Amino acid sequence: MSNNLPVTVFWFRRDLRPDDNAGLYHALKSGNPVLPLFIFDKEILDKLKDKDDARVTFIYQAIQELDRELKKHGSSLYVVYDSPQQAWKGLLKEHNVATVYTNHDYEPYALKRDDEIAGMLNQHGINFKTYKDQVIFEKSEVVKDDGKPYTVFTPYKRKWLDALKPFYLKPYPNKKYFKNLLHFTAPAIPTLKHMGFEKNDREFPDKVYKDVIDDYAEKRDFPAVKGTSHMGIHLRFGTVSIRKLAADAAAAPEKTWLNELIWREFYMMILYHFPQTVDHAFRPEYDRIHWLNNEEQFAAWCEGQTGYPMVDAGMRELNATGFMHNRVRMVTASFLSKHLLIDWRWGEQYFAQKLLDYEMASNVGGWQWAAGSGTDAAPYFRIFNPEAQLKKFDPEMRYIKKWVPEYADFSKYPEPIVDHACARERCLKAFKAALAK
Repeated sequence: MSNNLPVTVFWFRRDLRPDDNAGLYHALKSGNPVLPLFIFDKEILDKLKDKDDARVTFIYQAIQELDRELKKHGSSLYVVYDSPQQAWKGLLKEHNVATVYTNHDYEPYALKRDDEIAGMLNQHGINFKTYKDQVIFEKSEVVKDDGKPYTVFTPYKRKWLDALKPFYLKPYPNKKYFKNLLHFTAPAIPTLKHMGFEKNDREFPDKVYKDVIDDYAEKRDFPAVKGTSHMGIHLRFGTVSIRKLAADAAAAPEKTWLNELIWREFYMMILYHFPQTVDHAFRPEYDRIHWLNNEEQFAAWCEGQTGYPMVDAGMRELNATGFMHNRVRMVTASFLSKHLLIDWRWGEQYFAQKLLDYEMASNVGGWQWAAGSGTDAAPYFRIFNPEAQLKKFDPEMRYIKKWVPEYADFSKYPEPIVDHACARERCLKAFKAALAK
C-alpha cells in the first residue's frame, strides 16, 4: 500500500463517528487526501483479563460500522493491531504522511502516549494536531476568575452555563468534505480472534435518548424503571457527538439531564488539573484512613452476596450487563467504603473492569465522592442506609425481584455480612481518627 502522495492521517480514538467530528473536520479541510486510521492498542488490550470483554466487542462493531460509512465515499478505515509506537512506525514507512490530526484525550495513559507519538512524528517533520471533541468545555476553559480550577461543582456549573453559547453546540459539517477522504481499500480489519478476544453477545444500548430527557428528573432515581439514557458507552467511545447531546439537553424544558453532562465535564476538568487523584485522595488527609480491606467481604460485595438486597442487586446487574443504575452506584460505593471499610480504590478498579461506560474521570470522581475523600464530596458522616434507600427508591421491590429473586425466600438469602448500626459507628470512628491526625 506504499504511496508517495502526501496524505493527512486522521487517527480515530474515542470519536468513532464520521460526522460532527472536530479533528476529522479539520483534517478534511487540510488540503491533502485524508487516510482514516484506527489502532487497536496492544498495550491496553493485553492487560484486559476478560477475553470476551464487551467493550472490545462494542469498539469492534463501531469500527466496522465506521468502515462501512467510509466505504460509501470511496475510502475505508485502516485498522492496525499493535502498540501505537509500532503502528506509527509501520505507517510512516508505507505513506508520505504530511500531518496527523486527532482529538484530545485527557486520561494519564493517553496524554503520555500522545506526547510520545508527537515527539516521534516531530522527528520526521510531521505536525501532530489535536482538537477538542469529547467535551463542550475542557481543561482551563471554565475556571475561577483568578484562573484557578473550580473544586466545587455548583459554581463550576454556574460558570459553565454562563459560558455556553450556540457556537459551542454547533455541529461540524464533515459531510460537506467527505470528497477529501483518501480513495483506497485498506487491508482487512484484524479479527477479534487474531487479537486474542471472543465476541461478546451482550446487547448494547441504542442511541435513542430523547424520550428519557423530559422525564429524567422524575424517574432517574428509581432503578426499576427506564429513567436513565444509557448513553454513557456512546459518550465514552464517541459514537455520538457531545454537541448533539448537550444541544438536546439544553433545549429540554427540564435541565437535570444537562446537569449530568456538566458533572461529567467537571470530573474531567478535575482529573486534568489533579491527575494524582487517580491513585490518591483529593483530600490528602483521607489517605490516612486505616482500611480493613477484608478480602472475603470484598468478594461478597463483588458477587452480590452481602445480605443487603439493593447492594446485591446492583452488583449482580453490573456483573451481568456491564451497567448499574446511578442511584445504586452511590449505594454500593458507599457500602464498600464505609460499611465494610474497604479502600475505595478496590471498588473503583472493579467498576473499571466491569462497566461498559467506564470513564476514568467520572468513575474516580464518583468513588471519591462516595468515600468522602473527593472534591465536593459527600461528608464522611453521610453513610447511606441501604435498607432506607431500598424503601425509598424501590418500594415495590421490582428491581430486587429481578436481580435477587431468592430474597423472597429468606432461607436462601444470606444474612447481612455487617450490621448497619455497628458498621456506621465503626466507620465514623475510623474516619474521625484519620482526620484528627
